Amino acid sequence: MTEPISYYPQKVEEAVQARWVAEQAFRVEPNPKKPKYYCLSMFPYPSGHLHVGHVRNYTLSDVIARFKRMRGFNVLHPIGWDAFGLPAENAAIQHKVAPSKWTHQNISHMRHQLKSLGLFFDWEREIATCHPDYYRWEQWLFTEMFKKGLVYRKKAMVNWDPIDQTVLANEQVIDGRGWRSGALVERREISQWFFKITAYAEELLNDLDTLEGWPQQVKTMQRHWIGRSEGISFRFKVAPLSSLQSPTTPPLEKGGIEAVEVYTTRPDTLMGVTYVAIAAQHPLAQKAAALDPKVSAFVDSCKNVKTAEADLATLEKKGYPSGFEVIHPITQEKLPVWIANYVLIDYGSGAVMAVPSHDQRDFEFATHYQLPHKVVLNSSEGPVDCTQKAFTEKGILIHSGEFDGLTSEAAFTAICEKLEAEQIGQRQVHYRLRDWGVSRQRYWGTPIPIIYCEHCGAVPVPASDLPVALPEDVVVEGRGSPLTQLESFVNVACPTCQKPAKRETDTFDTFVESSWYYLRYACPGFESGILNEEARYWEPVDQYVGGIEHAILHLLYARFFHKVIRDMGFIKSNEPFKNLLTQGMVLKDGTKMSKSKGNTVDPQGLMDSYGADTVRLFTMFAAPPEQSLEWSDTGVEGAFRFIKKLWKMVVEHTNTGEGIIGSLNEQQKALRRQLHETIAKMTDDMDRRHTFNTAIASAMAFLNTLAQYTGETPQDNALKQEAYTAIVSMLSPIIPHVTQTLWEQLGQPGLVMDAPWPVCDESALTRSTVTLVIQVNGKVRTRIEVAANLPKTELEQLVQQDPRVLPYLTNQQIQKIIIVPNKLVNIVCSEQ
Repeated sequence: MTEPISYYPQKVEEAVQARWVAEQAFRVEPNPKKPKYYCLSMFPYPSGHLHVGHVRNYTLSDVIARFKRMRGFNVLHPIGWDAFGLPAENAAIQHKVAPSKWTHQNISHMRHQLKSLGLFFDWEREIATCHPDYYRWEQWLFTEMFKKGLVYRKKAMVNWDPIDQTVLANEQVIDGRGWRSGALVERREISQWFFKITAYAEELLNDLDTLEGWPQQVKTMQRHWIGRSEGISFRFKVAPLSSLQSPTTPPLEKGGIEAVEVYTTRPDTLMGVTYVAIAAQHPLAQKAAALDPKVSAFVDSCKNVKTAEADLATLEKKGYPSGFEVIHPITQEKLPVWIANYVLIDYGSGAVMAVPSHDQRDFEFATHYQLPHKVVLNSSEGPVDCTQKAFTEKGILIHSGEFDGLTSEAAFTAICEKLEAEQIGQRQVHYRLRDWGVSRQRYWGTPIPIIYCEHCGAVPVPASDLPVALPEDVVVEGRGSPLTQLESFVNVACPTCQKPAKRETDTFDTFVESSWYYLRYACPGFESGILNEEARYWEPVDQYVGGIEHAILHLLYARFFHKVIRDMGFIKSNEPFKNLLTQGMVLKDGTKMSKSKGNTVDPQGLMDSYGADTVRLFTMFAAPPEQSLEWSDTGVEGAFRFIKKLWKMVVEHTNTGEGIIGSLNEQQKALRRQLHETIAKMTDDMDRRHTFNTAIASAMAFLNTLAQYTGETPQDNALKQEAYTAIVSMLSPIIPHVTQTLWEQLGQPGLVMDAPWPVCDESALTRSTVTLVIQVNGKVRTRIEVAANLPKTELEQLVQQDPRVLPYLTNQQIQKIIIVPNKLVNIVCSEQ
């Protein structure tokens, strides 16, 4: 017997990848004769090296893309690079290299790594967001949104790092300090550019109901972030100042602050207000600070308050009396105004009505500062105890004057009507969602295409002058943006009046690039506009794959951009991503892999040792996609052993059959039935359920059966040929290199990825006999094999006469016999 060919993964993978390149196997164009399928992974940041999380993410989408191609779809599966951002600047400082050079070097290295994984990417569509050909159209989109009123500039409170001289996101503020510089972060008001995402708030919320292919968890997170609420905005009139009134300060009634506006979703608790809390940046707080040094000191101390919602929830609540009072709009009672660190100027009006008995946050603050509590609600079951915590549910009003006895729902309407009738309030729908600030005081990003002219104001750069190219030959020192010092960049002529003007030196938040990249993949070389007809062919994305950490901001911003671009007439769909798969983390020793913990695994080393197919197989087999994957060296070795077993079985198989399966004996029928049961199971797992681990397990189980099969006739060999061909083709999306080689070994033509997916033969599933579980009163007593079509009366008689069942029927009265076809028989009986 000839020694079988040994499996050398590197040799196999190099040969197969060379064939894919030679045949342009991954190149894709619109094809009206096939249904389209757009499969996409969230694109990577070019950090320099792949990690195991990358491997899992891109293998997942690759498996889906290959499977859909075999199912007859015209599949687009592109890749690119989310190339801008602060990490490149930090690396440039550390390695004394320009961010552009560092980024492109990393892209080159990671591109090679992705190709070595055998990923089905159409590399002709590759994009990098740092390339002017890409961000040119991003700048154009910004200017068009500016013209439509969807872009504006205003002063806003930001987290300011005084050393790095840049705005930090909430997540980059750690214990009140800048994540990189370690400087105490300040709350500073500076001019920022905003996208008016709130103009689409209602549609963004309502269209979540159309996303049937999204995880419920993600939709819930987005609903919470958008935060629609119905309530009323109304005003507390500010009482005249007394002791704090400065002789030089004009009276409030003459140009001062006459009222504090608040918004509440609980007007039923209005009669329980005992104070009003305002943000440190509220105009009334600023006025109080100007009158009292102690107030001023407290206001200054609030500059470093964290603004992330998670931080606010655990924040030690601090406050200081402003010295002002407001007048309750119904009772006319005077209420103190407190400056509180848990109230932010960014949210709503920067002021809240405080109801300690019915809001836990207000309860904690009022208890700490010994402010009064006033209970104005009973539960439906009677009085409530608000001495230990607030009663925050709805109930029946008490101590509320004319509104006593009303339910919270009825009081909502009655109190709103009263405030509206007196013209001091108005019912409104509010959203927790705030407009999206996109200005970043950093260098490595897309320049914001605005020119400032003393005569014309903020002027968008004309389309003919785009792109506003980012100068790449600059020195980055980490202290603000070098663009501000680059006169050749800053000094320009006004596009409107041609007088000297200044260019905007802020760059875009990198979320802007990732909010529309999926559309540019559909027409990457198109130079005459942002999108073309091909983009309409491919959009929307049919399957999106990425981490759960992007469930809110990235997905929300992409949904917003999609709707804006739709309203401009470039696309037709309402949503960018029809289906969403959020893969779990990769863990080692129970914790998330990270460089700081020293528990990372280098996938390149694994590919060098075992081959890409082994790494792909392990990441798909170790856990379902949505769950965390626990790294296991023995699991990788097990995956390698399985591939070697598959290789050995196929190369030792000799196809002497004619490929025509006629009349089969019982052994052959059983094998073919299991084969087609496996086809049905793997098809459902791959397509509907996306449980690739169970699909692989089914293939493994069938190969174990096939390894024990002893038939050697031509008919047996024909049956084996059918089986090997089906299993190799169904495993090809997961382990594409070895299966392509085995496909050729089986004498099959062309590329396995172009072969049709195997179809389950329903006739092969027919059984002449079935094994039934026999129960007496629900307890299993035996199993019997009977003819599949045995009549009910004969089956009942056969079961009752079975010697293994008879002892359990002695002195028993049979009440009924329950038959579950092809599964079980349960005899229900009682003692005589």
